[in-house]
Amino acid sequence: MKVSVVVPAHNEEKYIGRCLKSIRTQLIPSDLQVDIIVVLNRCTDKTQEVAEIYGAKVVNNDSKNLSAIRNTGVSHAKTEWVVTIDADSWMSDGVLAEIYRHAKRSNVLGGGIRIKPERLSPGIAVGYSMMIVPAFFLGLSFGMYWFKKSDFDAIGGFDEKRHIAEDVDFMRRLKSHGRKSGRQHTIITSESVITSCRKFDEFGDWHFVRIFANPCQVRRAILGKDREYLDKNWYDVDR
Repeated sequence: MKVSVVVPAHNEEKYIGRCLKSIRTQLIPSDLQVDIIVVLNRCTDKTQEVAEIYGAKVVNNDSKNLSAIRNTGVSHAKTEWVVTIDADSWMSDGVLAEIYRHAKRSNVLGGGIRIKPERLSPGIAVGYSMMIVPAFFLGLSFGMYWFKKSDFDAIGGFDEKRHIAEDVDFMRRLKSHGRKSGRQHTIITSESVITSCRKFDEFGDWHFVRIFANPCQVRRAILGKDREYLDKNWYDVDR
């Protein structure tokens, strides 16, 4: 079995090494081959050099559109299975082995994984709860996704009309697509992805709470109608 791991990266020199190391040091079966694809997005630091140290294939997409950036990475995958993970997150040791195990099932669709912040505080806990609780009832997850490239192509990939929350929308559509053929969406709970708290370090631990307190503005940002807000909170964040 072969799998490609797609990692979008905008000036991730400080973080991407930890991500790529966690991929390269996975405890995997001998017949699992892993390719890494790093999508450079307007990088002015040494992200490319770090990616190449870990043997990643490097491609470019300079748009301010996470959907387009992710689609570029997946388009370069030459494998049946694809995983996406953010550059400031890292995998526990058995993530790819769990994906390998689930992928052997005939009725598998793909899915997500349990995600944990690298540290907790009251503000971070409340902010994550505002995402995770609704996701739980919808059967969705955040942070990392795994799927077949043929299914990705069948649903048109990530929706490039969406500038944020593109991953949740993608998984919602993937689940709907899978139900038509009786295949199951799976959230891995025995392993996890840990994500950095750099946005909380920069904006404060109540950052997510402040964002989600204004759902109208978030909706405008999703549709790309508030460029200043998008750049400040997602695309031009000081790394």
